[in-house]
Amino acid sequence: MSEPVATNQTILVVGGGISGMTAALEAAECGKQVILVEKSPSVGGRVSQLYKYFPKMCFPTCGLEINLRRLKANRNIRLLTMAEVTRLEGEPGDYTATVRIRPRYVNENCTACGACAEAVEAEFDDEFHFGLKKRKGAYLPFTMAYPQRYVLDPRILGTEDAERAKAACKYGAIDLDMQEQTVELKVGAVVWATGWKPYDAARIQPYGYDRFKNVITSVELERIMDPNGPTGGRLVRPSDGKEAKNIAFIQCAGSRDRNHLKHCSRICCMASLKQATYLREKFGDEGKATIYYIDIRAIDRIEDFYARVKADPNVSFIKSKVASITEDRATGDVILHGVDTEGYHRYSNRHDLCVLAIGMEPSVPADQFPTELVVDENGFIQRDPANGAIFAAGCSEDALDVNRAVQSGTAAALKAIQVVNRVAGTEG
Repeated sequence: MSEPVATNQTILVVGGGISGMTAALEAAECGKQVILVEKSPSVGGRVSQLYKYFPKMCFPTCGLEINLRRLKANRNIRLLTMAEVTRLEGEPGDYTATVRIRPRYVNENCTACGACAEAVEAEFDDEFHFGLKKRKGAYLPFTMAYPQRYVLDPRILGTEDAERAKAACKYGAIDLDMQEQTVELKVGAVVWATGWKPYDAARIQPYGYDRFKNVITSVELERIMDPNGPTGGRLVRPSDGKEAKNIAFIQCAGSRDRNHLKHCSRICCMASLKQATYLREKFGDEGKATIYYIDIRAIDRIEDFYARVKADPNVSFIKSKVASITEDRATGDVILHGVDTEGYHRYSNRHDLCVLAIGMEPSVPADQFPTELVVDENGFIQRDPANGAIFAAGCSEDALDVNRAVQSGTAAALKAIQVVNRVAGTEG
């Protein structure tokens, strides 16, 4: 790989999810030079892991395809995947970013034919599917991955699998001698768009995520529903493959809780309302959803979507913070225990499957930024002059849905453009 060329009029975008891609594209389409850095083997972020968007219930592949087309066509963007910013120094208009690039062990000759994956025997948990299925030691991260190039898992290096992968490739794309690289980039402004990660559901001990197979998270359900996912799109429970026709959704799982995440993650209510419609899609009148909630936070035009779901006779709402979950060992059913605050009666309700509407937290902890940034008590980057020309976008800035993450990415790009325009003006 040739070393990227950057100047103090270049904008660095860290993170290739929906907000980072938006920021990079908006800046590049305004004529600015952009370097987009993504730690994964491909861009797309959390959006690429969704089954459907709300409120229109369309597939994210549509919006992703449009952004990828724009990205491929724009010569102002240089994309670095499997790359992380390890150090960031300087001041507005004059930053130096140190970027570590991990080896892919597959070069640009790759045609994504898949011969290397067929030759490899070793399998590992698939990160894209949250470990719900296995992938080969040579793999394409997901169907629409960009760059459309395979990756070798470093755990197969030095094994017969690595040699088999190399021998299977007709195009000389497997390079087992690839080494980690470190490059320094001179940039004028930085958009920080490293996104979010799901809160660790195992930490919510009363819900038994780490004990009961039929307690899953909302992000895992998105992968289960995907035709390319671990079940081929069948809505079944992990314990026995039985169709999950009676599903409980628990809101604020790890959010708005002083023992976990204090903030409201904003997307959780809408995610469960959306996922409640999946039962109708799969099972018609046989699908039953029960949403256990503190309050439903549906704002703006989303209120209409909430009203439509609430009008569905197959969707029930119970105003309650679920106290605990137990399991019927004979059937694998999960039993939710708590008190309905509308009437104040106790319940022990049986369901095929329980989905935790898990909260979001920043992907990069506050103490792991490569430079000092002002963050709030939840770890989100604040809008503060002390951050200089480092602008947060998307879920690095706050818990946001896709629509607001795109808006945030555009706003951050405009701020970065103003900085490099001033640099150009003083040097012109």
